[in-house]
Order: sequence, then structure tokens, then C-alpha cells
Amino acid sequence: MQPFTFRAGNAPLLVSMPHTGTHLPDWLHERLTPAARAVPDTDWHLERLYGFVEALGASVLVATHSRYVVDLNRPPDDANLYPGQDTTGLVPVDTFHKHPLYDGALPDAAEIADRVEKYWKPYHAKLQEELQRLKAEHGYALLWDAHSIFSVAPRFFQGRLTDFNLGTADGKSCAPGIGEALLKQVEGYSAVLNGRFKGGYITRTYGDPANDIHAVQLELSEATYMDETPPYGYREDLARDVQPQLRTLLEIFEIGVRARYSAD
Repeated sequence: MQPFTFRAGNAPLLVSMPHTGTHLPDWLHERLTPAARAVPDTDWHLERLYGFVEALGASVLVATHSRYVVDLNRPPDDANLYPGQDTTGLVPVDTFHKHPLYDGALPDAAEIADRVEKYWKPYHAKLQEELQRLKAEHGYALLWDAHSIFSVAPRFFQGRLTDFNLGTADGKSCAPGIGEALLKQVEGYSAVLNGRFKGGYITRTYGDPANDIHAVQLELSEATYMDETPPYGYREDLARDVQPQLRTLLEIFEIGVRARYSAD
């Protein structure tokens, strides 16, 4: 199986979904605990939730393999993106709830390097290639890094997670005011900008407004669109309400950035 699927669009927008994959290769599946094989830390159902983006003309890049193979939103040197706070690594060894992933020996440095080569690098190569194509065609490129997470995960935050967690690397990954404009558009849901989730490796690395690439990460509480207990079912009744909000954010993102170039 290829490490990602990709569909090219005709708008300047790329939607990246690095954590929605659920595939575990046989060589890994047999080494994992029963709890890990259920891949609970997946960003469940995002392709379905963001199904409207085709109508927006967006390109879509989706990981096929579980983040337990390698985490595409972590730096290849495995540096902690949130110093002083707990996090999972480039190749995780436990779940978000600190249950062990491996029933036996953990991956060594050579195996981690191999996973980076086979799965991490192809995804990032495609991401970079598409952003450059969009920039060449439109004069600028927009990257929306789509994520979701349990509404309650004590390892990472206290209490219940805000519904919409927008991240712009403290304003560094996109043009000034874009994050604030997006935050103002959230209605009927709790929202925060650059709170616990400021944007991971993808947002921080590829968001480069000085070079006409603007990136935003959205970490969406899974309570807004699905059941958070196995089998992690998609809730059409909830999704029906949250999808228009997501669409509005993507439209405002594009309108806001495009206006800046039109004014030049």
C-alpha cells in the first residue's frame, strides 16, 4: 500500500490529513498489543467530514498508514514541539492514554530511520511538491492541516478540550490577522487560537508567508462529530452541524489571503 492518497484540485488550497490513516503493515501488526491494533489515536473519519472540499477545488493529501508506523506531524529528529509538555514521538511507543503499543522489543534507531525513509519522506515530498505547484499556478498557496483528537486526554491537557483549536504557530505560519479572522468565524462552538495546539511540524515547517505559503492547523474535538468510544462511529447528526462551520473557515482562509494579494 502506498503511504498516501492524493487528489489534485484547481484552487490554491491543499488540505493535508496526516493522521487519518489506519493501515498497519503485517510486520508491525503482529508486534503490537491488542489495544494498539485498534489504532485509537487515529484522526477518525476526516475524509468523510471534509468531503465538501472537492467542491471548493482543494487538493487533498491523506495518509494511509497509522501514525503508529511513523508520525508525519513530528520532525524527523524527533524534537519535542512543545518543550516541557508530554507528547508522543516520531515513532510512538504508547497511546495517548499511555497504554503500551508494543508487546515486546521497541523499534531501534535503524528501524525508525527506515520508517522515516519509507513512509515519512514520501508524504512530505508530495506535500512540498503540491505547495510549490499551487504557488506557481496561483501566486500563493494555502495549507490546511486537518486533525482531530479525543475531547478528554489528560496526558495533553486538563479538562475538556475546546471544540475548535486553531494553530498558526503564534502567527508565524500565515499572514497577520488570518488566525484572528478565522477565530471570529466560529459560531456555536468553543474555539481558541494558538492554545494547547499551536500547529505541529507540518504547519510550522511549511507555513512561510514571506514566501507566499500560508498554513493553518485545526485540531478538532472528536466530540463534535463522532462517538469517542469504540468502534468510533461517525455521527451524521453531529457532522451535519459542524461541516458548514468547517467550510466557512476554509472559505474565509482563502478569501483573507487572496485579498492581500489582490491589494498588492
